[in-house]
Amino acid sequence: MSVPCRHRLATTLLVLLSSAPFLAAGAEPADKAKQKGVLWEMTSKMSMEGMPMELPAQKMKVCVQKDQPPVMADERQKCTNSDFKKDGSKITWKSVCAGPPEMTGEGSITFSDADNYTGALKFASSQGGMTIKLTGKRVGDCDLPQK
Repeated sequence: MSVPCRHRLATTLLVLLSSAPFLAAGAEPADKAKQKGVLWEMTSKMSMEGMPMELPAQKMKVCVQKDQPPVMADERQKCTNSDFKKDGSKITWKSVCAGPPEMTGEGSITFSDADNYTGALKFASSQGGMTIKLTGKRVGDCDLPQK
């Protein structure tokens, strides 16, 4: 893969990571009262096959529903997550992004306790492979956005 293609993919994925909305599935409350969620501080660090430079880590805070995993989905890249499985303290899932570029991937996070996790997303595309290392910690409660 040429360096310009890798740079374009890296730039696209950096935008994906820095602005990724998070899953917060659930029915809207009938009384429109604010629902409480969990506020997570998440750090992601991306690396790409064959790319010598390191990309800076991205840090963000996100509010997710209490019963949902802190797993990202990106509407701009047309990414969807599916096949969630929980086995003890580990959650795994699959991701598909329509792109551009089109990508498929698998992710996992493992909770060391109720307030901390580590994990990774591994993506494959026609432009090469990519790994995103994840860490997260619960930093409090939050009000979920109204739909």
